[in-house]
Amino acid sequence: MNPHLERLHPYPFEKLRQLFAGVTPNPGYAPISLGIGEPKHPTPAFIQKALTQSMAGLANYPSTHGGEPLRTAIAGWLERRYGVPPLDANTMVLPVNGSREALFAIAQCVIDPRAASANANGGALVMCPNPFYQIYEGAAYLAGAEPWFVNSVPARNFAPDYASVPDHVWARVQLLYLCSPGNPTGAVLTLDDWRQLFELADRHGFVIAADECYSEIYFGAAPPLGALEAAHQLGRSAGLRPYANLVVFSSLSKRSNVPGMRSGFVAGDPDVLKKFLLYRTYSGGAMSPPVQSASCAAWNDEAHVQENRNLYKEKFTLITPLLKQVMDVELPDAGFYLWADVRASGLSDTEFARGLYAEYNVTVLPGSYLARDAHGSNPGRNRIRMALVAEVDEGLEAANRIVQFCKDLKSSS
Repeated sequence: MNPHLERLHPYPFEKLRQLFAGVTPNPGYAPISLGIGEPKHPTPAFIQKALTQSMAGLANYPSTHGGEPLRTAIAGWLERRYGVPPLDANTMVLPVNGSREALFAIAQCVIDPRAASANANGGALVMCPNPFYQIYEGAAYLAGAEPWFVNSVPARNFAPDYASVPDHVWARVQLLYLCSPGNPTGAVLTLDDWRQLFELADRHGFVIAADECYSEIYFGAAPPLGALEAAHQLGRSAGLRPYANLVVFSSLSKRSNVPGMRSGFVAGDPDVLKKFLLYRTYSGGAMSPPVQSASCAAWNDEAHVQENRNLYKEKFTLITPLLKQVMDVELPDAGFYLWADVRASGLSDTEFARGLYAEYNVTVLPGSYLARDAHGSNPGRNRIRMALVAEVDEGLEAANRIVQFCKDLKSSS
């Protein structure tokens, strides 16, 4: 067996099951989960219709490269959304079966173990934000590299502190995963952040894998800055190798409420995508024709995305002030998570999650489960992640139970 499998950590939800083992939640309350970031808004009817009307495509083997209509639809969306020049849909766009599997696979394609062994400073590094989406860490281990975590800091609105990374560490990085808007913090990288990271990628030759699956859920008038958009603004979208060292990952799961459809894309540096397509030709990552047809319909429509965004705005506008009564929590830049400090309760993040589940049958995820101890701290400790993915009434009910739980703790202390 692959010895790297032994290095994988239990997934956060497995840890949560262990934390709740032996706990019987209060039967007086119906269960409400804010633990898993699974969209609960209805899938738009026109997407379902496009899927079911394309079932004849099941009789055909799909191309790993994806059909031209889908690649063109994705390229068009990127151009409209980010104001970038026209993308070559043949060389700069690759449909994938959800961003998760592609985020994992890119490390297996990018990491060069020969270069790692030749580096006098040590082996290959895959840099990740901390806290982070655990796929990044697992991909690093199974590619034969080591993860190196960059802690998110409150002073940067919980964005990773890349300026704290020593130059000798950057010299070993072959792949940089970043998530903007971030999971779980909701932080969005600035143009200055991107300028710094592009300069480092040019100097050290690593690939940037930008995870942007939360890009369409935001609360202000201006949408979050994207990686391709930043690269274009900094003069990196033209020349012989446009978007050098940069590939962007996105998905319809959150944007269009179709997590079960498993539809996303990778876009950017044509040199990286050429190799990634070769890799995926062997690994068998083709998207089914009906899903391609439904995806075309979704990428070509913005009305349903605005409706979805309005639902999240309503929830966050109502729920955040309620929770601010009892905990340190702010509206994030974007995304559908609240990242709350629970130290005022007198409990750790794990104690808070276990107690809330036992007494009020509400599930939240301890922040320490989403991070690693790195550089003297765990940036998720004493925080909880709440996924506001359910309908408004259920979210408000959960918030009111959390408020009451915190008030119970205060009155008993």
